[in-house]
Amino acid sequence: MSRESDFYLRRLHSLLGVIPVGLFVAQHLVINHFATRGEEAFNTASNFMGNLPFVLFLEWIIIYLPLMFHGFYGVYIAFTAKNNVQRYGTFRNWMFLLQRVTGVFLVIFIAWHVYETRIQKALGAEVNFNMMEEILSNPFMLAFYIAGVLAATFHLANGLWSFAVTWGIAQSPRSQTIVTYITIVAFLVLSVIGVQALLAFVV
Repeated sequence: MSRESDFYLRRLHSLLGVIPVGLFVAQHLVINHFATRGEEAFNTASNFMGNLPFVLFLEWIIIYLPLMFHGFYGVYIAFTAKNNVQRYGTFRNWMFLLQRVTGVFLVIFIAWHVYETRIQKALGAEVNFNMMEEILSNPFMLAFYIAGVLAATFHLANGLWSFAVTWGIAQSPRSQTIVTYITIVAFLVLSVIGVQALLAFVV
């Protein structure tokens, strides 16, 4: 692959990770958080999203295709990256490594989550509160989903920092520090929303 092609593919990978994939992740966590208000509230929110006009078109164009490109190209980036945390154990080097580790894990987690929900829906199952309650009644699956949510919120938040630097939004050391604090807050807020939603299915 030429350097020019790699440059543009990495830019596209960065952009799609925020728009639309990052926005979808945030929206998905917020919809799931309706579970904290009870079964009826979650089912209402889930049904609303599932019955949007042109929902299949929207899912493929806005979610699945961008997500597959971001995920598969991200795996390529992860396995061709040169990690040097042993020699230079700086904060940003660790974030660089964790971004790639969480990315690879998320490819596995999202594939499983899609299988358990969207594919099962296509086979006739109903995606609702009871489905998630049954899935998360298994302690292993609960731990797996919590790890998936935390990996997703970290990957998104840290990806926002990379996006800001890559696209010239945060160039100076001071602006990068400010973006670091903003993304830490984003990670914490989204993590609380996501984990609370999961626990609402089992408590």
